[in-house]
Amino acid sequence: MVNRFRSDRGLVARMVLTVFLLGLLYVAFVGVLIVLLKSAVLVIVFAAALLGAQYWFSDRIALYAMRGRVVERDEYPQLHGVVDRLCAVADMPKPQVAVADMDMPNAFATGRNQDHAVVCVTTGLLRRLEPDELEGVLSHELSHVAHKDVAVITVASFLGVIAGLIVRFAFYSQMFARGRKDQNTLAVFAAVIGVSIAVYAISFVLIRTLSRYRELAADRAGALLTGRPSALASALTKVDGAIARIPTRDLRTAQAFNAFYFTPALGDSPVFQRVFSTHPSLEQRLDQLARISTELGEAAAPGKAG
Repeated sequence: MVNRFRSDRGLVARMVLTVFLLGLLYVAFVGVLIVLLKSAVLVIVFAAALLGAQYWFSDRIALYAMRGRVVERDEYPQLHGVVDRLCAVADMPKPQVAVADMDMPNAFATGRNQDHAVVCVTTGLLRRLEPDELEGVLSHELSHVAHKDVAVITVASFLGVIAGLIVRFAFYSQMFARGRKDQNTLAVFAAVIGVSIAVYAISFVLIRTLSRYRELAADRAGALLTGRPSALASALTKVDGAIARIPTRDLRTAQAFNAFYFTPALGDSPVFQRVFSTHPSLEQRLDQLARISTELGEAAAPGKAG
């Protein structure tokens, strides 16, 4: 086994660039809102409060939304044992271990740093995977924590969240304003909505670009840590196939958190949804794992052959 998670210069460069560009966009966004709404205090306090909440409570929000709960060793000894071994090999603090009671097989990691992180798996994943496949998935998720891209994607997602909230707020405030409407008010709110939509679109593209690369980086780092890329390839194939068989209506709630998942909850989705997916295609991920398998002298990944 490789002694630690290998650093990824490409990932670091992309994270720095994404945060820088989103930071500029965020400052410009707040500046435009201050000019339009003529209330610097309101805009700054609102934006700061949301950013702080997303940064400090991201792990709790994600667990709550996906019905996950932190579990102790006596409840899931095998799961804790795998996380213990991987953290020892990677020389990193052990995150909290959580389980979400849902049939969809998946996993995610969240948290603002290595000391405040959570790795969560679903009961559907635990039921379907073999021990070496589970180890591959968990090594992938732990690499997100080690590379700090979990915190970056959480903060990066904030701008899109606030832009969406402002659009909703402006829309509903106009619905209930009634007699107080005038042309100036309508013009201001139209401008706010237009700017918010533009900001959401730009942040959407930036986050998708970073998210796809970070998933490939996590696959690579996880496969090198365990030395068994074929196990990770097998897990990817199983999970992707199982999700494809889950009714789309049952995946809708989970789709809001696709950027954090091991495999996106797309199911049998239209092609355009897959084009804008947070993850690279299954074929890309399996091709990379097959190359790593060859480099390590391991037998060809079974997930690719299937």
